[in-house]
Amino acid sequence: MTHKAGFVNIIGNPNVGKSTLMNALVGEKLSIITSKAQTTRHRILGIVNGEDYQIVFSDTPGIIKPAYQLQESMMDFVKSAFEDADVLIYMVEVGEKELKNEEFFQKIINSKIPVILLLNKIDKSSEEEVKQKIDFWRNKVPNSFVYVISALEKFNVESVFYKIIELLPDAPPFYPKDQLTDKPERFFVNESIREKILKHYKKEIPYSVEVETESFVEEENIIKIRSVIMVERDTQKGIIIGHKGSAIKRVGAEARKDLEYFFGKKVFLDLFVKVNKNWRSSENQLKRFGYRD
Repeated sequence: MTHKAGFVNIIGNPNVGKSTLMNALVGEKLSIITSKAQTTRHRILGIVNGEDYQIVFSDTPGIIKPAYQLQESMMDFVKSAFEDADVLIYMVEVGEKELKNEEFFQKIINSKIPVILLLNKIDKSSEEEVKQKIDFWRNKVPNSFVYVISALEKFNVESVFYKIIELLPDAPPFYPKDQLTDKPERFFVNESIREKILKHYKKEIPYSVEVETESFVEEENIIKIRSVIMVERDTQKGIIIGHKGSAIKRVGAEARKDLEYFFGKKVFLDLFVKVNKNWRSSENQLKRFGYRD
């Protein structure tokens, strides 16, 4: 029996549903999801194994024009997704007409590897509009296999999954068959906390935040976690904490609930807030948080 394996990398503009698709394909919540742009900052791998295949899915940040060093690092993750892909998934939504980076778009239409173009969120448009968009994207990206889906409702996702397997090259598995992702436990703790901050805080606050887990101790019946929320200014620290600590307590309670589900065990989560001035523009800090090699 032959074995298929390869890297399937998902790219597209912000908020088109890349993380929702990734989680639907993997069957686990590996990527955080919010209504805000730039929710995904890292490149996150999700590994799906079958008896005769291994698919290494990769969720990437939404494509933007970088305004500061953190965003430049995020776009470097997208560039790397072009370099090692065996299958490229280009995700768009109804109403979209172009990628926010012409260089990346040229790479897609000139790709020598298979391209699957997914028209997402079709549940929010009419049948006539969907037909027009299918024709539009077939003309714009003629080298692609076009599918209409609803990642949120998991409509047509199974068809895409089987097409991916069909397109994968013959290869041995890249990772152990019982491995789900390349990220450590602390990464998912950080992301769960950051998801709640994106959900509950407005304006620049969520984009100025980084989370670092200083301690992760797993005991027989409980996981004890100590995490620090980094902000860039003193005023932001007060906003994160809230009146008498009410805001940070809400973040902690919601993140703990998600982490207990994710790890399948009781979690004690201790949160602190520190000021780390201008970390988004610091080469050393970006290396520390995994945005630079």
